[in-house]
Amino acid sequence: MVDKSESLWSRPFLVALLGYFFLFMSVSLFFLLPLFLQQFKPSKSQIGLIMGIHSVMAIGVRPIFGRLIDEKGRRLVSLGGLILLMITIPLFHLVRDAGVFPLVLRALTGLGWGISMTATITMCSDLAPVERLAHSMGIVGIAGLVASALGPLLAEEVVKSLGFSWLFNLSFLFLLASLICIILTKETIRAGNSGNGNGDAFSKLQNLTPLVIFLMASLPIVHGAIRGAMVNFIALFSWSIGLTHVGPFFVTFSLAAILTRFWGGGLSDRYGRKKVIFPAATIIGLNVLFLSQIRSFWMLLLGGFLGGFGQGLIFPALSTYVIDTLGRENKGFALSLYLSLFDAGMGLGSPFFGWLSDLFGYRAMYVLAGLTLLIFNVIFSLKAPEPLRSTPSNY
Repeated sequence: MVDKSESLWSRPFLVALLGYFFLFMSVSLFFLLPLFLQQFKPSKSQIGLIMGIHSVMAIGVRPIFGRLIDEKGRRLVSLGGLILLMITIPLFHLVRDAGVFPLVLRALTGLGWGISMTATITMCSDLAPVERLAHSMGIVGIAGLVASALGPLLAEEVVKSLGFSWLFNLSFLFLLASLICIILTKETIRAGNSGNGNGDAFSKLQNLTPLVIFLMASLPIVHGAIRGAMVNFIALFSWSIGLTHVGPFFVTFSLAAILTRFWGGGLSDRYGRKKVIFPAATIIGLNVLFLSQIRSFWMLLLGGFLGGFGQGLIFPALSTYVIDTLGRENKGFALSLYLSLFDAGMGLGSPFFGWLSDLFGYRAMYVLAGLTLLIFNVIFSLKAPEPLRSTPSNY
């Protein structure tokens, strides 16, 4: 069993976690940027392009800077991303249209976000006890969930009271707070995270069979795609069946994910990654099938709770599965790879399942999405290897 003598809640971990929270708050304020752009009367495709370039840049840059995180240090790379964001955010005050200039600024914020987010998460995990890697990832995920919920609410109040100029000012202040936290955090790479000298991540990848690489990459992509199908279309689906109060779905989803990560985030540290991934993905897949049968408000709430419960279990287990497979000496690269695969699934899954819903309707779309995840989950469970470091005996 895991030795519980070392606390996860050390002061350095909490300071780094606070730095990540402030970083996430700064970026989440920009969920209201489309309202700012509307005054210039852009097309929907223009707004979509400006908002979407942020994620595209973050996905593309993570694997590249993941190697730098491992080679140059988490703290230095995190500070570099934060400084880029702090240079870029004030320039939004100069935006006068919905053309090339805001597009370039959003691309730069995506670059800074992709760099600093991955480096800061890796720093947080380094500051946690090595035997509680998955638990620490779950807690970091909670900080992101809370920030993504509070950010838009705060942004809405700021815009109503003070205007968009203070939205950009507040984003900068959150970045400044994050910068101070990262500066105050002493970088620590624990002995258990330093690996065993078996080479870098690319060497590890070359030593894996094509089947293992496919399985390791496919489940995060499929999970991201199904997550996109679940949350991006639930409002449209609910309205189509006469359920116009969809907000509680997201509230119960977030609360379930947060609560699950507090008590269940470390389960895979005790019992192994695959032993948690399989039931977590099964819950998510069955819940998506359940969404296809929703007829009432209470069924909608139950669907949100079950979806959040499964999400709270799978993120820490699946992300640390990739880390363990590529070696903890390559944690920065492994984490950036996992996040890029998941985000790519989100980006590809939404239009794909949207196309299916156009052809067959929302209920059939959710059935196909749930079955897809369940099938991949069974294949992953039967064929994917259990990483050596994820077994309790190795701690």
